[in-house]
Amino acid sequence: MTTVSLPETVTVQARIAAELGVREGQVASAIELLDGGATVPFIARYRKEATGTLDDAQLRALEERLRYLRELEERRAAILDSIRSQGKLDDALEAQIMAAETKARLEDIYLPYKPKRRTKAQIAREAGLEPLADALLADRTLDPRTAAAAYVDAEKGVADETAALEGARAILVERFAEDADLIGDLRERMWSRGFLVSRVREGKESDGAKFADYFDFAEPFTKLPSHRILAMFRGEKEEALDLSLEPDAPVDPAEPAAAGPSDYERRIADRFDIADEGRPADRWLLDSVRWAWRTRILVHLGVDLRMRLWTAAEDTAVRVFAANLRDLLLAAPAGERRTLGLDPGFRTGVKVAVVDATGKVVATDTIYPHVPARRWDESIATLARLATDHNVDLVAIGNGTASRETDKLAEDLIRRHPDLKLTKVMVSEAGASVYSASAFASQELPALDVSLRGAVSIARRLQDPLAELVKIDPKSIGVGQYQHDLSETRLSSSLDAVVEDCVNAVGVDVNTASAPLLARVSGIGGGLADNIVRHRDANGPFRSRTGLLDVPRLGPKAFEQCAGFLRIRGGDDPLDSSSVHPESYPVVRRILSVAGGELAALIGDTKTLRGLRPTDFVDDAVGLPTVTDILAELEKPGRDPRPAFRTAEFTEGVETLADLTPGMVLEGVVTNVAAFGAFIDIGVHQDGLVHVSAMSKNFVSDPRDVAKPGDIVRVKVLDVDIPRKRISLTLRLDDAAPGTAEAGGGGGGGQGERRTGRGGGRGGAGRGGAGRDGGQAAGGSSGESAGGRGGGGGQRRGGGGGGQRDGGGQRGGGGGGGQRGGGGQRGGGRTDGALADALRRAGLVTGNEVTLGDSGNDSRDSRRRGRR
Repeated sequence: MTTVSLPETVTVQARIAAELGVREGQVASAIELLDGGATVPFIARYRKEATGTLDDAQLRALEERLRYLRELEERRAAILDSIRSQGKLDDALEAQIMAAETKARLEDIYLPYKPKRRTKAQIAREAGLEPLADALLADRTLDPRTAAAAYVDAEKGVADETAALEGARAILVERFAEDADLIGDLRERMWSRGFLVSRVREGKESDGAKFADYFDFAEPFTKLPSHRILAMFRGEKEEALDLSLEPDAPVDPAEPAAAGPSDYERRIADRFDIADEGRPADRWLLDSVRWAWRTRILVHLGVDLRMRLWTAAEDTAVRVFAANLRDLLLAAPAGERRTLGLDPGFRTGVKVAVVDATGKVVATDTIYPHVPARRWDESIATLARLATDHNVDLVAIGNGTASRETDKLAEDLIRRHPDLKLTKVMVSEAGASVYSASAFASQELPALDVSLRGAVSIARRLQDPLAELVKIDPKSIGVGQYQHDLSETRLSSSLDAVVEDCVNAVGVDVNTASAPLLARVSGIGGGLADNIVRHRDANGPFRSRTGLLDVPRLGPKAFEQCAGFLRIRGGDDPLDSSSVHPESYPVVRRILSVAGGELAALIGDTKTLRGLRPTDFVDDAVGLPTVTDILAELEKPGRDPRPAFRTAEFTEGVETLADLTPGMVLEGVVTNVAAFGAFIDIGVHQDGLVHVSAMSKNFVSDPRDVAKPGDIVRVKVLDVDIPRKRISLTLRLDDAAPGTAEAGGGGGGGQGERRTGRGGGRGGAGRGGAGRDGGQAAGGSSGESAGGRGGGGGQRRGGGGGGQRDGGGQRGGGGGGGQRGGGGQRGGGRTDGALADALRRAGLVTGNEVTLGDSGNDSRDSRRRGRR
C-alpha cells in the first residue's frame, strides 16, 4: 500500500478520528503500528498505551477506513496529474478536487476531463457548433432554427439547421450530465425517493417460482433490507426477474400520467436558469433538459445507485456472515472429553469415529440404521460397544442429511444404556466434507478413508470448535446468506480477520496446535506454522517461549507479534502459559518483589493480587492498561473467553411435536440466527422459530444482540402446526399463547401498504394475542415497516397483531409474530449451509431447493397483494 504525503496523512488521520469518535493521536499511533507490520490482535492486546485502548473492532474499522481513504488520496493525485497534463487545472478546480470526500464525488468532478472516445458532443464541437449552444443558452430570445442557419456547413458535416441543432443539443446534454454538483444532488435525491422495481420475465412464472414474492414488487431504496436486494439481484441473474431503478414511486398504469417535466428535470433546468417563459429558445432548451435526463443522467445514476444498493447489501451480508462465523468459532468447547462422532447418512450409512480426550482417533466404523438397510438394533449394539470400550462421554451428531433420524438413534442408545451416562449434542457439520477431501486432512489422517474423516471432524468440533474449524476455508463453513454472490476477495478478507481475532483472543497451545491453527496466530502465517510443527516434531515440545527463536525464519519481529498468544503448558516458566507478553516479564518480577513469595504461589492468589495497586508498577515503558491486564492475567492465567460448555436439559416426555402444547415453557439451544429470528432446538426433532418480534419486549434491530448459536435459552410455545411441522416460540415468557385464558381476541391487522410500496392503509387495530401489543410494530402498525408488506400483519385466526414486519404474520395466531416472517419458502436465491439446514429443520422449506425470501403468508396471498 502506497503511503501518502504528510499533509494528506494528517487529513486522513483527522477524518478517521472524527468518524470513530477518538483522538487523532490514537489514530496516528495505530496507523504507525499497522504500517510497521503489527497485527490488529497484537495492537489491541499489547499496545493499549499507544492507541489509547482501541479494541480490535475499532482497529478493524480503522484499518478498513484507512485503506479506503488511502485509495481515495491515490485517486485524487492521479486525477490532479491528469487534468494538470491537459493544461486545464486552475485554483478553483484544484480546490474542488481537494475538498472531495468520496470516490463518487471525485469521479463526478473528473468526468468532464476524463479521456473518452469521440462523442456526439465532441464531434459537434469539432464542427464549430459550441458557440451555437452557448448562444441559445445565454439568449433565450433567439429563434433556434434562425440561429442555427449560420452554422450550416456541409464540409463540416452540418447539412442543415436540424443537424446544427442536434449538435448543439449534444453539447448541452453533455454539459448538463457532467455538472458535478448537479449530478451529486440528483443522485442523493433519487436515492432518497427512488424505488427498486421487480417484475417477472414473460414465460418465467413457473421456472422462477422461488422468486414469486418479487413478480410484481416495488420498494424504496432506503427501506430495502439486504437479503431482499440480494434475492432480487439473484432473480435477475437467473433470468427470472427484470429489475429497474425508478426515480419516483411507480405509477399505476390505470392512473393518468402526470403532465409536465419531472422534479428531476425541473432541478436540471433550475441549475442552468432554464424556464418556459414563452421565449423562442425556451421550449428547445427544455426539450434538451428532458433529453439529458432521460438518455444520459438517469442511465448514469441508475448504474451508480444499482452499485450502491449492491454494495450496501453486500456490506450487511458480509457482516452477518462474519458475526455468525465469530459465534461458531467462539462456541463453548466441550474440552478434553472422549467423544463419539456421528456423520449421518442413509444409503451410505452413518460414519462413526471415536476420539480420545486429546482428539486422537481411537476407533472408526460404519453403521446402517436407516433405510434401506434398517439395521437399527445392530447399530445400537455397535455404538454401545464403542462407547463402553473407550469410555465415551459425549456423542456428537452432524446436523446434515439424516441428522434427525440419527439423533433419534442416539436417543434410543441413551435410553437403552443409561449406565453409559452419555450426552448427545447436535453439531454443525458445515464444511466437514470440504475438510475430508482437503490436503491437510490427508496429511493429518492418511490412513483413514475420506468418508470417515467427516465423523472425526464432527467429534473434534464438539471438543474444540475453534481448533477444528480453522482447518477449513471460512467460506466453506456456510453460515452466511447468498455468499456465492458476494465478492470473494471482500468476503475472504472479512472472514480471515474474524478467524484471526478469535484465535488470538483464545490463545494457542504451541505444543499441540495444528499448523492451520498456528497459521492464524498473530505474526506467524502458513510458512512459519509449518516450520514450528517441523521443529516440534524433530526436537520435542517447546519448554519456553524463547525456544521459539530457534525455529527457522522466526525472527525478533515475528516473535514480538506471536509470543503473547502462544501458550506453553508445564514449561520452564509459569508465565509462558499465560497471556502476559515476554516483554512484560520484568514487570511481573517487580510485582513479585512487592508481593513476596514464589511466582507459582502468586499466580491465582486473588486476595494478594487485588491488594496491590496497579499504579505502583507504572513507569515510562509500561502504562496502567498493561499493568492492569497483567494483574488480571495473574489472577486467572490463560483464561478462555469462550462460555462454559453445557447442554440444554430437554423436558422429559416431550419428544415429538404431538407432545407440545401452547403455553409450555421449555429449555432449548439456539441452532441458528437469521435476520428474521432465531431457530431453537427444543428436543422434538423439529426446530422452532422465535420471530424477531418475539425475542424481546424492546425493539430488536439485530437478533444476534439477543441470541447466538449455541446459547441455551428458555422459550414458551405459542403455536404448534403438526401437519406443516411448525413451531412458533417466544423468548418473552409472559406472552400468552393463543387460546389460553389470558389470550386476547384482537382482530387481525389490516393489509397495510401495498406491495408496490405506495399508499396502502394501515393495519387494523388487532391487539396482541397476549392481551397486549404483540411485539415490535405491534398490532396495526403501518405497512411501511420493512417495505410495507402486510401492515401489522395480524394473525390469520384471530390471534394478536404480528410483530416487526420482515415478512408476514404467522398463520395460526400468537402475538409473537409470524413463523414465516422474513424467511419464507419463496422469494430469493438459495441460502447456504447452516442457515439452509435451519430452515429445513424448522419446516420452513422442503427438498433441496432452499430459498430465503420474505414471504409472510402463503404464496397466493403474497401474489394477490403484490399485483394490481
